[in-house]
Amino acid sequence: MKELLKEDERIDQLMRYGLDIIQSPSVFSFSLDAILLGEFAAVPRHNRAKIVDLCSGNGVVPLILSQKTESPITGIELQERLADMAERSVRMNQLEGQIHMIQGDLADTYQWIPKDTVDVVTCNPPYFPATEKSFKNPNQHLAIARHELHTNLEEVMQMTSGLLKMNGKAYFVHRPDRLLEILDAMRRNRLAPKKIQLVYPKRDREANVLLIEGIKDGKETGFKVLPPLFVYDEENNYLPEVRRLIYGEE
Repeated sequence: MKELLKEDERIDQLMRYGLDIIQSPSVFSFSLDAILLGEFAAVPRHNRAKIVDLCSGNGVVPLILSQKTESPITGIELQERLADMAERSVRMNQLEGQIHMIQGDLADTYQWIPKDTVDVVTCNPPYFPATEKSFKNPNQHLAIARHELHTNLEEVMQMTSGLLKMNGKAYFVHRPDRLLEILDAMRRNRLAPKKIQLVYPKRDREANVLLIEGIKDGKETGFKVLPPLFVYDEENNYLPEVRRLIYGEE
């Protein structure tokens, strides 16, 4: 497997599933957010659905989803280096028959995937608006992944809605402080918010991660707020539910 690595890369494991993934501290390493999104997203078990992961990074969400469904999964990632890392991770896990990575701009997605044809869209988009005053990581790879330099919340929602069939499902991970913006953008783009879950670093802290599901052209009724998820105990150890998500341990 090491022959697949480039300089400053390593192989980490998604231990719950026994999957290997290529990471690079100077380019991109997935966070707990991506694991939470992969677990939160409900995908059909059969092989007849069409699933798309936008802003796919190094492919962690498609890899997780591949363990929950037999359906084909397409990942769209702007950055060439990240898309290449994802492709090599797919090969390393012998999932080329299920996961297809495309390196390209989210705005160009219709070049590869027709409108109104997708059953499930997932997305871990850049979280932070790219204002003149906002701090941007000097590492360009990380800045693009974290700040809305090449896409933004509205474009993500427009593309998600455009790709989905009627009643198709969308899943996002984002920041709680942008919840009102997210809800407004979803509604403008025919995505009915259906459920959210807030993730807290500890029980006495504010939430720092938001998971949200929407349904294209869905009814506005039946909105649910799921129980909170707490990540660490007082000794900074993962709590049992989070350990199960990461390591498969009860």
